Amino acid sequence: MSRKVKAAAIQMRCSNNVGDNIKKADEMTREAVKKGANIILLPELFERQYFCQERRYEYYAYAKSVQENDAVQHFTQTAKELGVVIIVSFYEKNINVLYNTVTVIDADGSNLGIYRKTHIPDDHYYQEKFYFTPGNTGFKVFNTRFGNIGIGICWDQWFPETARALAVNGAEILFYPTAIG
Repeated sequence: MSRKVKAAAIQMRCSNNVGDNIKKADEMTREAVKKGANIILLPELFERQYFCQERRYEYYAYAKSVQENDAVQHFTQTAKELGVVIIVSFYEKNINVLYNTVTVIDADGSNLGIYRKTHIPDDHYYQEKFYFTPGNTGFKVFNTRFGNIGIGICWDQWFPETARALAVNGAEILFYPTAIG
């Protein structure tokens, strides 16, 4: 049996104000839902401007646990209110390890779990290995109200095993939040 699902990828210019970025992403999410979107993909690390182009130890303080992250808390409520799936990217601190992470929030507001970015770039413009540890979650598929979705993050898309593993594990739709265009 086939079904139709409408997905929206939010694109936005981010500032360094977390509250402003969450508000802008919320407004754009609501607009996408008005246009019929069932699944909303937020940009990679959208809470701030992309900070990984320079090495600054003070940026480690941006990382929070999934339970403490402002965007995750906000969009958990938004997903439940609007009855949509929202994929939220954030800078995660898990004990003393830092990850580039997404969480998938189902249409009832439940957190279906996290995926941690596997492939971490490191060159002059993307010094992500300074900030992130390679993920340890494997390529996960999330069973949402609107279908089985697989998630990679940005550079993961350049490696064929990401899509292959997600498809083998039952993903019907693949999403890759990215911060760089």
